[in-house]
Amino acid sequence: MRSKIARLFTIKTRFEAWLVIYAIAMGAVERGQHYLEIYPGTFGWVLAALCTGVVFLAGAKLLDSVTPARATATAAAVHSVAPTRRHRLNRNRPRQRPLHSGLGSPISLRKD
Repeated sequence: MRSKIARLFTIKTRFEAWLVIYAIAMGAVERGQHYLEIYPGTFGWVLAALCTGVVFLAGAKLLDSVTPARATATAAAVHSVAPTRRHRLNRNRPRQRPLHSGLGSPISLRKD
């Protein structure tokens, strides 16, 4: 019985997460208005801004915690492709240039 009641308070979909974010935003704006009445001036505006800023943090955490379900065929197709091997020499690693006859240095590109 306890697990059935606990399932009611579990956010399962992104739509439910957006509804919870909306409720948090409404409460934050209401609390911000009360702070503006209690603390007139700059301090009240700072507290009101902090209340509304918390909504962004909580909303991001809620949306990250609810991930959309992947289709099983799509997930299987992603893992079935063998990853391509990266080249050992890339732009971050200097390449050894071939030695040309008559050049004093193997690094120099100068042709006389």
